[in-house]
Amino acid sequence: MKLWDKGFSTDKKIDRFTVGNDRELDLLLAKYDVIASSAHAKMLGKVGLISEEEVKVLVKELKRISKDIEKGNFTIEESFEDMHSKIEFMLTEKLGDTGKKIHTARSRNDQVLVAMQLYLKNELTEIQSGVKELFDLLVNLAAQHKSVLLPGYTHLQIAMPSSFGLWFSAYAESLIDDLQFIQAAFKIADQNPLGSAAGYGSSFQIDRSFTTTEMGFETLKYNVVAAQMGRGKVEKATAFGISSVAATLSKLAMDICLYMSQNFDFITFPNELTTGSSIMPHKKNPDVFELIRAKCNKIQAVPNQLTLITNNLPSGYHRDLQLVKEVIVPAIQEIKACLEMMTFSLKEIEINQAILEDPKYDYLFSVDTLNELVKSGMPFRDAYKSMGKAIENGTFKPKRNIVHTHEGSLGNLCLDGIREKMENVISK
Repeated sequence: MKLWDKGFSTDKKIDRFTVGNDRELDLLLAKYDVIASSAHAKMLGKVGLISEEEVKVLVKELKRISKDIEKGNFTIEESFEDMHSKIEFMLTEKLGDTGKKIHTARSRNDQVLVAMQLYLKNELTEIQSGVKELFDLLVNLAAQHKSVLLPGYTHLQIAMPSSFGLWFSAYAESLIDDLQFIQAAFKIADQNPLGSAAGYGSSFQIDRSFTTTEMGFETLKYNVVAAQMGRGKVEKATAFGISSVAATLSKLAMDICLYMSQNFDFITFPNELTTGSSIMPHKKNPDVFELIRAKCNKIQAVPNQLTLITNNLPSGYHRDLQLVKEVIVPAIQEIKACLEMMTFSLKEIEINQAILEDPKYDYLFSVDTLNELVKSGMPFRDAYKSMGKAIENGTFKPKRNIVHTHEGSLGNLCLDGIREKMENVISK
């Protein structure tokens, strides 16, 4: 069944090519089409296009379909083009002519739009929860290990002392920035496009404000052409949000892979979180973090993919837009999985407590030792040259009892301030 069926069928090869993997992806979106269809049915009754009895039976049957979807009993057979045609078929099969009325005053175009935006709102909310869970873990780890020093690097050369407190809380605070992108995407998705029909509205006197409230959208996408133009744009906004999270996770995963190597030996994980080698019995490989790194790098390409699919399309609907679904939906599932695995694994991290006792890290303290000369009255440039000569001729003696007290330094992590900043973002 196709919603555009005119009594003749298309070539099977054309059908396979144009439908693509919509049926598979629509299993994730079907419940949102049901939510929108229920709101639409109530609106049709409110404006007198169908009777109250018809509203009642339509909503009841849609609830039954929703339960089937929740239980995993909803399928989209090859005889159906997508979730929309299958759901309308089920309504018609059960309710006869009443089921055929559900498509009054809407198009598959605004059906897709509203289902996708409801889906994105839900997924972005779940991603925010995943980000917050990882944030809480990182801040707690920062507090727990704040006094354990760690080498800081620039150009992958030993630079200055850092700490596990700084390292963990750096990623925690970075996640706050990522959440701002997620919330911006949510705000764009939180505009009701239903009622824009094929992109030019309807001659029926529908009530779009009613469906906006009924489905829990913050506002209406007023202009019907603008609503249709939002397809691809809202997905791209979501892609920028999840790619920002992915960038942070990828960098953290890279640090972990580096720090786990025997050459660094800063951290380790229990055997059950690592993998081995088929021929080298000593190996503890960070496969989970390598996959997080790779998957998150792949996710960072998604905004560009969507740009290339949708770029320079004129206003109005074009079949190109079907492809945005197969790009954004898997990317959303991937970022959720990466967040979950990062949080799950980091809970078991084991910290090397005595990294800087190794003499090879003595030069980490050159700046702090130099600063002591400045504090005693020596001009900075003279102190710098003096320290350089001491390092060059091998007489450098590091000052290891360092004291950093300014905001955000290793002796003053400002974890309460970082927590407050996150709470302010979440409260929006």
